[in-house]
Parts: sequence; C-alpha cells; structure tokens
Amino acid sequence: MKSRLVAAVALGAAVMLGTSGCAMTAPQATLIPYSPADGLNIPDHGAPVLIRNALVITDTGETGNLVAAVINPTDQPETLTIQLGEGSTANSLTLDVPANTVKSLGANAEPLRLDGLGARPGSTVAISFQSGSAAPVVAEVPVLNDNEGYYSGLVPTPQVTPTGIATPGATPTP
Repeated sequence: MKSRLVAAVALGAAVMLGTSGCAMTAPQATLIPYSPADGLNIPDHGAPVLIRNALVITDTGETGNLVAAVINPTDQPETLTIQLGEGSTANSLTLDVPANTVKSLGANAEPLRLDGLGARPGSTVAISFQSGSAAPVVAEVPVLNDNEGYYSGLVPTPQVTPTGIATPGATPTP
C-alpha cells in the first residue's frame, strides 16, 4: 500500500515537472514591454518629457503628421525637440510643454507637420526626440495612412502656395 502511495506521488511530481518545467526557463511574455497600440512609446532614458503612442500619418509618404501624447510630469516647463533626418537636410521642430500637463498632438489638437518624410505607409521613420539635458533618443516611429477610420482627419492637408498678387496696370486701349 505504501509503495502505491509513493508511486502515485512520484508520478504526480513527474507530471507536474513535465507540464510546468518549460515555464521555469522560457521568458514570460507578460514581462516584455511593448506598445499595445498602433503607435510607439518612446523610451525616456531620463528625459523629463515622455512621448506615448507616437506615429506618423501620411498618404503620399512625403509629408506626414506626427500624432502622439506628450507628457511633462515635472514642475518646470520643458521644450521637446523633434528632428527628422540628419545633417543639413534635417527637419527640426520644437514643442513647448507646460509643467504637469499632457499635450495631445492629433485627435483633439493640431498634429505636428513633418515635411520631407520620405517614408511610405507601412514602414517606419527614424525620428529623434530630445528634452531637458538628456541625450536625444532616436526611435523608429511607425508610418500609417488613414485607412482606419480613427485616423481619417489626421492626414496632412496640402499647404496653399501663395500666388502673385495682380497689380493694376495700364490696360491697352483699342
């Protein structure tokens, strides 16, 4: 009788180890950080301003709108510098973020226009984010189009190019 009990316990232990042993060595997916949305959460690396759910909306791939939530949890106003490209062709923008606020770029506010994007929908584009005295963080931000209904109003509209103004002049007489 004792031998049956020992055999049952040994069999139960073997089954438990066999079915749960992989969980001891395999990485747990719930511990891997990821962005659970279409956009990208930019790693802060000690920067005072946080960028959440960043993405670029474009139809042409040449001009896009940066959509994101910009968060300043500090007690001081901060400036966020956003740079697309490098060197003399870089497109650099600054955004003032008041203290203890969340600034929305997109749905309920004006997104930031990025000219010279050079990335088609479905790809990513390297954008540099820098605030405070922290080093810039370069992130591959996803580029999407407005095929999803909730991005429909976020595609950049063509900018109106001013044309010459007509000036009154001498009109020929017949």
